Amino acid sequence: MTDTLMPKLASVFAEGYGPARLRADALSGLTVAIVALPLSMAIAIASGVTPDRGLYTAIVGGFLVSALGGSRFQVGGPAGAFIVLVSATVARHGVEGLLLATFLSGLMLAMAGYLRLGKYIKFIPYPVTVGFTAGIAVIIFASQIGELFGLKLGGREPGPIIEKLAALWAARPTFNPAAFGVAGLTIAIILLLRRFRPSWPNLLIAVAVASAATALLALPADTIGTRFGGIPRSLPVPALPPFSPDLVIAVLPDAVAFALLGAIESLLSAVVADGMTGRRHRSSMELVAQGFANVGSALFGGICVTGTIARTATNVRSGATSPVSGMLHALFLLLFMLVAAPLASYIPLAALAGVLAVVSFNMIERPAIGALFRSSRGDAAVLAVTFLLVIFRDLTEGIVVGFLLGAVLFIDRMGKAVDIREETVPRLVRAIENAGEDSGLPERPVVADDPDTVVYRISGVFFFGAAASVGSVLDRIADQRRNFVLDCTDVPLLDSTAASVIEGLARKAGRAGVRVFIAGLKPEMRRLLEAHELHAPRVTYTATADAALAEIANGPAKN
Repeated sequence: MTDTLMPKLASVFAEGYGPARLRADALSGLTVAIVALPLSMAIAIASGVTPDRGLYTAIVGGFLVSALGGSRFQVGGPAGAFIVLVSATVARHGVEGLLLATFLSGLMLAMAGYLRLGKYIKFIPYPVTVGFTAGIAVIIFASQIGELFGLKLGGREPGPIIEKLAALWAARPTFNPAAFGVAGLTIAIILLLRRFRPSWPNLLIAVAVASAATALLALPADTIGTRFGGIPRSLPVPALPPFSPDLVIAVLPDAVAFALLGAIESLLSAVVADGMTGRRHRSSMELVAQGFANVGSALFGGICVTGTIARTATNVRSGATSPVSGMLHALFLLLFMLVAAPLASYIPLAALAGVLAVVSFNMIERPAIGALFRSSRGDAAVLAVTFLLVIFRDLTEGIVVGFLLGAVLFIDRMGKAVDIREETVPRLVRAIENAGEDSGLPERPVVADDPDTVVYRISGVFFFGAAASVGSVLDRIADQRRNFVLDCTDVPLLDSTAASVIEGLARKAGRAGVRVFIAGLKPEMRRLLEAHELHAPRVTYTATADAALAEIANGPAKN
């Protein structure tokens, strides 16, 4: 994963871009546009805004993600992962607050990219990503229950899932068999086409058939036309979101949440594309592109933009060769809107709910969840906590707590991986005796069973997570011998906490008259210890434990 701040589009054109690649990209872009058309409207409606805003997002944001991005195959647009956050922001601050939050999140993402922070997003633990994705999927499905069953609520549908389910249950007398049938038909067509005709655009075909059935049979089911009055046939004039200091302060937490989730979702999508193609994306450039895409989307009245795994994977499978495919996908969507906008009025909302029901089911990574629960109780706990917090509390809180739990779990594992054990002096002495004339070590024999000398070898990263266990061992033996050798040959890294532990050892040994030797330190680690006042004669540094034993055998050092 490289970190160059140069769009992949520039690299593609530098390689040479001809008609054959353009044809492949055009076909792939058309395929992705067919998938994105119903999905973009469905995500917008589920997010609490009008369907046209989903199309604006896919057109403007999708074009900028591909034109400026650090991935050859990334396709951007509205994502199901944002439904929870966007709908909550709309409920709190209205559409104007949503546009400002999207605009601010774009600035944050661009700044993060220019500061080259993209490489750090990969530190999000895998169980956290699996857990929050599954949690989002459950929330998306819950948000579509009302449309799937054609329920009519007396007021606005509650956001929290417990209150939502209670309100939906209370509205069960308003069940609409026609809407339920349309949703069921949509889901059945998607699943059947996926099983028997996987190359066909199942989402578009399912929505088209459901729309035709609703219109021809005059089914009493809500459509985009009856609920929203249709969609416009052109893009709006770009304009800055409404701005005021009070509104900025109010939407700032939402903007931070948008930026955090957008960065995670986009870079995960780019990693998926890398795995499918063998290419490597530029993570920080990808964040810059996501930033400009969100700013552009907000200017045109769109919602949050991110790289989407489903559309990116479709792009790769359809034969895309460059970011031109993603740019053409956006242009095809614009063409669809200009030409076929009146037909969108006939799309039943139950059909779009069926699309999102299938999408939410596919979002749950069932094999990954099974593997995590089988492999580690700690990882399973991180996944479960993240999942439950996302559903019952808040998406950002779920990610942060899951990340902290994952970090604590990692620290615990690394701490347990550090090993400290006593090395027998006779074995080391024999090594000295047999070293030969060219070893630089003394040739005279050393007493094999020296009761006054002890050697302890530390293996692994000596850091704060292991300091307590290692320190307790060192503390027990620091004043029991006349010579103490701490072999750090197998320590790749130590931190200031470890340096403090060793300094305490040297202080205690000094009071007891014990000579301390530290062997095998890397230069940077020795500098750290010297910064903690561990100089001669308090300690003696040697290249190896054998060299320390040789110096002990030769008698006390002359200072």
